[in-house]
Formats: sequence, structure tokens, C-alpha cells
Amino acid sequence: MRLVLACLLVAAAGAAAAQPYGERAEVRAFIGELVQRHGFVESELVRLFSRVQRADPVIEAMDRPAESTRGWPEYRATFLDEKRIAEGVQFWRKHRRTLERAERAYGVPPQTVVAIIGVETFYGRNTGRWRVVEALATLAFDYPGRAGFFRNELESYLLFARERGVDVFGMRGSYAGAMGMPQFMPSSARRYGVDFDKDGHVDLRRSTDSIGSVANFLKQHGWRRGAQVQLRAKAEGEARRFADGSLKPEHKLAELAAAGVELEPAPADPEAGAALVDLGSELRAGLQNFYVITRYNRSALYAAAVSDLADALAARAQSAGR
Repeated sequence: MRLVLACLLVAAAGAAAAQPYGERAEVRAFIGELVQRHGFVESELVRLFSRVQRADPVIEAMDRPAESTRGWPEYRATFLDEKRIAEGVQFWRKHRRTLERAERAYGVPPQTVVAIIGVETFYGRNTGRWRVVEALATLAFDYPGRAGFFRNELESYLLFARERGVDVFGMRGSYAGAMGMPQFMPSSARRYGVDFDKDGHVDLRRSTDSIGSVANFLKQHGWRRGAQVQLRAKAEGEARRFADGSLKPEHKLAELAAAGVELEPAPADPEAGAALVDLGSELRAGLQNFYVITRYNRSALYAAAVSDLADALAARAQSAGR
């Protein structure tokens, strides 16, 4: 009986996947919501979704993200190679005035902005090959575990395209639907994207708007101007209890030190909050700015890699006399 039921469920899922999106009941319901909430034209959305193709490789990629398939040493090495550091310094030099303007406006240092763009898209070189609308539709209607999140992002993308006058099928991005040099999800593009070059529209495919938007995102999530991001940490025995998986900076550095956690370099502010983060092969004390980076990508590995790359870029730029 269970085998029969399982076969029926598989068959039903296969039938739904084979049916064009524009004809599926849940898509029609979604269209109705967009018409009611945002004044879209129903017939136009039906035609649009009749052209949308399911992208199975997107689902496969979602099931094996880099953060879960690679350990910290391998993950870090991916982003701390010579080419990424050298080209990051070149990007910094080329856009120095824009980065300095972003620092004045938002308090985020150039090396952090450059590092995020470097990790996300290799300074704009790898912005993704998937049609954003098809990646999001696939995940919204054929990836049950996170369908709600991706339906919201699909809604945001359709609004983004309408507001910006963008061809819905013209934007390409990551398998998760992230767009442009900073790989913003559509909701973030609408909320944090800034027209930093003052040309009348936000274009995340361009460096100037991307730099301003990344800095704005970090500021809006609580970036602290001039504060440290992370400290290297060592802890044995009972002191390791602070590495409980939380990324929130809820323990004072002085508290960690008193419990036997060794910190390097010395904290600029012992009263600052931190989280003891276990990267698998080493520990870090992530401060408020570390936590802010995890709002960009909710992974301790990601935040540590961005911070390490930012430090490497700053050191190389200083030695080269930027």
C-alpha cells in the first residue's frame, strides 16, 4: 500500500512538472494574488508564465550549496587565491573614488565592499547564467521546502522588473535568482539598491550602483563604522561551550576572555559583543560587523571568508601603495 501511494505521489509530481506553469492551478492562484495586490494584468501574467521553463539543474544546485559540501580550509582557499586578491586590488584602484564616497555615506570600508563583490561574482565576472524568472519560478513551485520564500522573491522580481522597466526574461542571475554584481535577491534589490551614480535608475550590473548598494545593505543591517569584524580565537574544554552555533554577538569579549578564550588581535573594545564561531578547523570571535555580513549570506564560513579576503586586500593595497 505504501509503495503504491509513493508511486502515485511521484507520478503526480511528475505530471505537475510536465504541465506548463501557465496552466497549473497554484500558478493561476499566484497570478490572481498579484493582480489583486499589485494591479498586474492577468492575461499578461498568464502569457508570461506560459513561456517560463522549469529548470531542474536549479533544484540540484540548491541541494548542494558550497557551504555544506566543502570544509572551511577548502572553502576559504576558493576565495583567498592570488588571482582574486590581485584583481580585487585592481577593482579597488579603478573605483577608488566611488568606494571612498560609499565609505563616507555608509561607514563601510572599501575592502569589505570589494571583498563581498569579489566573493559573490569575482568582481562582476560571474553573475550567473540562469534566467532569473525561471530560476525563481522553479523554486517557487517545484521546491516545496522553501516554496514560500521563493514565491515572495518571484513576486518581488516581477515588481522590480515593472518598476525598473526591465525585460522579465532579460535578467540572468544565480540558480537561486540572485542578480547583478552583488547578487542581490529581488527583495533586497528593491529595498537596498541605490542609484549611486545618480543616472535615474538602479543598475546592479554596473559597478557604481553595486558599490553603493552593498554598502547601504550593510549599513541598514547594523554595520558599525570603524569597528572590528572578527578576531581569531582559541578555546579548550569548558570554554568551547560558547561555540553553540549562534551567530548573534551576545557575549562580551571580556566574558569570553575570562572563560579562557584566547583572542587575537587584542580586542579594541573588550565590552563589545561577540559570538564564538566554530568553522570546523578553527574558531573565530565574530563581532557585530561579522554578524552583519551573515545577513548577506547566513553562513559563518561566508562571513569569515569575506573578512579574510577584505584583510588580504587591505594588506596588498597598502603594500602596493594603492
